[in-house]
Amino acid sequence: MMQDKRTARFNQLTSILRKNGGARISELAGILSVSHMTVRRDLEILERQGVVNVFHGSVVFNEISASSTTEPGSEYLAKIVEITNIVEKRKIGRKAAELINPHDVIIIDSGSTAEQVARAIPEDMPLTLICYSLNVLQAVARKPKINIIVAGGHYHSDTLMFESPEGIALLQRNRAIKAFISAAGVNLSLGVTCLHDYERNTKTAVLQNALTKILIVDSSKIGKVFPSFFANLKDFDTMITDNKIREEDAAVIQDLNIEVVIS
Repeated sequence: MMQDKRTARFNQLTSILRKNGGARISELAGILSVSHMTVRRDLEILERQGVVNVFHGSVVFNEISASSTTEPGSEYLAKIVEITNIVEKRKIGRKAAELINPHDVIIIDSGSTAEQVARAIPEDMPLTLICYSLNVLQAVARKPKINIIVAGGHYHSDTLMFESPEGIALLQRNRAIKAFISAAGVNLSLGVTCLHDYERNTKTAVLQNALTKILIVDSSKIGKVFPSFFANLKDFDTMITDNKIREEDAAVIQDLNIEVVIS
């Protein structure tokens, strides 16, 4: 009987994490109505099997290892870094998906917040999606109504992003109604930045070829500056963030004629 309960719990854990990509251990304990210690013991077993990776109170579903013999590792580094704000990111993703209409042509950037946008797209919504990151692709691969265009190239395991001159050329040949773009830092005076120089040209190409540019960032990114600048705030039409944004920051951004949407 105890073994049956544990098996059922493993199946439920795997299902939750496969669907959401990751979660806090405290969140899983609440969903399963068990203690934190019970969840940790279960996750230790799943981690040894390569199904999940556990990091400082959070867990990430290792979809690559769950579907192949690849060892868990840097493929999900981007999620590991960002997992502490997973609740905010899910809300941002759901709010962003509300802006998507049937038959839209959209671009979704790389990053863990971008992944949540892709996950929130309804299963039955017909549209065309252009993407260039592994986690976004995996999030929509089994949604039959989505026509997927992938801009490929060199795979960067730290960001899950594909990047190449050919991929940028593909982005430049296509036009999107909406682009959902993530960032590592949003500074009111120094602009919108990302961690790596190789991200810049791809993000710039997206901005140049989308009708509506939507910045998707949790509030922890506001005020931060990272090495690679790719846009001014005024280049965006809308910013979707969480309710922890400071009122004064929201007011300054709105003064730039940018719509601030709170998830």
